[in-house]
Amino acid sequence: MPQPNMQQMMKQVQKMQADMAKAQEELKSATVTATAGGGMVTVTVTGDQQVTAIEIKPEAIDPDDPELLQDLVLAAVNEGLRSSQEMAANKMGGLTGGMDLGSLGLPGM
Repeated sequence: MPQPNMQQMMKQVQKMQADMAKAQEELKSATVTATAGGGMVTVTVTGDQQVTAIEIKPEAIDPDDPELLQDLVLAAVNEGLRSSQEMAANKMGGLTGGMDLGSLGLPGM
């Protein structure tokens, strides 16, 4: 069984690390939006899971039912975070080909 070319392997790992760093920077500016209550609450989340905006339509504000608004905001934020995580996983997974780098014995990957 031939020995793997360590220099070539290190170049590949370095390129993958550079690509991943670039993808992480791109995720900071990529956004997803999520809504709840038929669009009464809209949340914008970046690819690195930062909530950047919450829009609440006036008709969602019922002083007699604050729990409804709380539930709508919570639902929209959770959906936004889930979508953001999915976007990040797709972008990062595409770089590694779904490979578990830890299984290669490469610590810190």
